[in-house]
Amino acid sequence: MTSAAPRRRGRPSRTDSADAPAARDRILAAAREEFAERGYDKTSVRGIAKAAEVDPALVHHYFGTKEQVFEASIAGAMGPLLEAPGSIVEGPLDDVGERLARFFFGIWETPATRKALLAIVRSAMNNEAAAGVFRRIVSTQVLRRIAGRLDLPDAELRAELAAAQLVGIVMLRYVIKVEPLASADPEQIIGRVAPVIQAHLAGPQ
Repeated sequence: MTSAAPRRRGRPSRTDSADAPAARDRILAAAREEFAERGYDKTSVRGIAKAAEVDPALVHHYFGTKEQVFEASIAGAMGPLLEAPGSIVEGPLDDVGERLARFFFGIWETPATRKALLAIVRSAMNNEAAAGVFRRIVSTQVLRRIAGRLDLPDAELRAELAAAQLVGIVMLRYVIKVEPLASADPEQIIGRVAPVIQAHLAGPQ
């Protein structure tokens, strides 16, 4: 009997590749869970592969390095946030602060998206590679899209200040859980922060 040809390192087997879309989705889902539970430093490609029930070579085949897996998992988890900012500032700017704040906290108050976003933020806090990926996506995908819709001087600075306001609240409310902010009613938070966001984005020059 002729023995089977050995697999080449770094390439998935035919069996592994057969359900490619499903396998890729499982890898991303497993990556989000691993990063959420273990953080960036303690998560490994081998651990992600084990959780997804695939060969580690398949993870490398689809995504490359651990940093690239992390970036792909961020893009998936931040999907709603990445898709909506442009529409947030379309039309009149007189209530853009409330629209952005309401949209932003709507995502964070949803348990399914909150878990994935917490994994991203915690990893970015503790690892420079993860922080670099997070900054790159936020800068290119979110802030520039918002700034591009503002026909105002220093639009990028305005967008960054608005983002800093929102991310600061996220850190205190969802990550560090400082009271009374952590248990405050979301509507109360939106009511107080929306005018500040409005001033950043569309206030006097």
